[in-house]
Amino acid sequence: MNANNIAETTAAAAAAATACHPIPDARGTNLYTADPTLGALLGLYLPPELRAHLEPHLQRLGGQAGGPMDELAAEADRNPPTLSLRTRTGLDAEKIHKHPAYVELEKIAFAEYGLAALSHRGGVLGWPTPMPAAAKYALSYLFVQAEFGLCCPLSMTDSLTRTLRKYGDPALVERYLTALTSQDFEQFSQGAMFMTEQGAGSDIAATEVRAQPDGDSYRLWGDKWFCSNPDAGLAMVLARIDGAPAGLKGVSLFLLPRQLPEGRVNDYRIIRLKDKLGTRSMASGEVRLEGARAWLVGEAGRGFQQMADMVNNSRLSNGMRAAGLMRRACGEALHVAHHRQAFGRRLVDMPLMQRQLLKLMLPTEQARTMMFQTAEALRRSDAGEDGAYALVRILTPLIKFRACRDARRVTGDAMEVRGGCGYIEEWSDPRLVRDAHLGSIWEGTSNIVALDVIRAARREGSLPVLKAHLEALRAESTLAPRTRDVLEQTAERALALTEQLAQTRGADDHVARQAASALYHITSATAMAWEASKLGDANRMRLAQLVMRHRVLPQDPLQAEAPAPWLIQLLDPDAGDGGVGQVPVETVDLL
Repeated sequence: MNANNIAETTAAAAAAATACHPIPDARGTNLYTADPTLGALLGLYLPPELRAHLEPHLQRLGGQAGGPMDELAAEADRNPPTLSLRTRTGLDAEKIHKHPAYVELEKIAFAEYGLAALSHRGGVLGWPTPMPAAAKYALSYLFVQAEFGLCCPLSMTDSLTRTLRKYGDPALVERYLTALTSQDFEQFSQGAMFMTEQGAGSDIAATEVRAQPDGDSYRLWGDKWFCSNPDAGLAMVLARIDGAPAGLKGVSLFLLPRQLPEGRVNDYRIIRLKDKLGTRSMASGEVRLEGARAWLVGEAGRGFQQMADMVNNSRLSNGMRAAGLMRRACGEALHVAHHRQAFGRRLVDMPLMQRQLLKLMLPTEQARTMMFQTAEALRRSDAGEDGAYALVRILTPLIKFRACRDARRVTGDAMEVRGGCGYIEEWSDPRLVRDAHLGSIWEGTSNIVALDVIRAARREGSLPVLKAHLEALRAESTLAPRTRDVLEQTAERALALTEQLAQTRGADDHVARQAASALYHITSATAMAWEASKLGDANRMRLAQLVMRHRVLPQDPLQAEAPAPWLIQLLDPDAGDGGVGQVPVETVDLL
């Protein structure tokens, strides 16, 4: 029986169990077909031919993610990797032992779907050319709803390949590109990045690992403190060439292979693995470089700038993963609310539960929209479109900052909807909560990333480009007059606040998080309104306006809100129109 048949059988069994049991269980649900909004949005962000081509693959992955992959992920989470330091005969030979469930997930991600390769070469999933970022993130968005930990190696492999192709010597690219983009699991090389040291986390200028010239390569010496996927075939490493100046100008970027061209293992050791709160399925460890051979990538002394390209790509992936986690958590909560009865009513019919579900849905939809908006900006930037890079440079830290923080709250509140079962490890909720905390830490903590928003405004000239982007979205949207005015006026204020911070150069850093949140909320609401207009979706227009009402505009905490008759429509499309009728998007005005 293949994975598709397993998924269909699991879904049928889950449906039968739900019908006769008071505790709803969504296991076996196809996570793609259960989320029709995803398919509708893909029609806006992908070319029609590619959109149609991906449909069966999305269907298949959605079925796997909701059933067999979810079970594999739970098994891998319960059985984290282990490290052996020596062979039984006493040879020093570190080896990370991965659970078979995790290895099976690796095969699905890297070999079956080619998620690390499809942006870099044609032929993946039968498509003749490299796919745009929106396609990669749409597939990964489904994958991460089942397995979060593996998406870190997946992202690093994709990002390392991108950075190597952009800055690496052609001979170095030729040597390793085929292995990085292969779908042959036995020939494939995964990627990693070793940046963090005990004294150099976010402060890259404090990097102490040494790089000693050695012919056409370098020898690296020192310790890296937090290395995810430490046994990867290739890693990008920051180090300071002997004699280089202090600070960022002395830091260079190197490509470190696990196995040298002549076949022997490189001279670095995995000292131990980390015992982490989340991402338990995936190994993270400490690495000691003992004269490890590595090759310079790009220009010496510009390692931070070149690694920043890899980090920014990983930050976007972090935002995508946060969006996927929120969607899985929100989907689980909606399933429980629709199928659980208490006091003679479905939970979804209870006013307080409706408000709670809405608070889960808003940040979930914001993150998904920002994921696609940033992916489209990245496609335009890679195509050389004027101004697109500056747009990517500000959208990326925005989604990394806000979506990753929102995921912590959404996963926790979704657990509460399930109640006591949600606290039990047999369900997905605890794993989602643990994994959600990663996004606000890796590739830059919230403070660092909020400041990067200001840095993008100051150094890249991103604010005029973002302003023009928001104006274009509003111009293409069908909006009620009041809604248009609110979106325009609040955007002007948020942009002005950010520009003020960019000009003061650190004097007002304490406001950076406030400015980043405002830009994120206004940008996501504007883009959601654009999506609603293109799709003719009044409910999505309501969501866009509710983002403004609940996350931007001032509120009186003592003002009681009247019940909204259309709210049940947002949460239960099959429940009828709630007495409000079908309305054109331009007549929706909640502001």
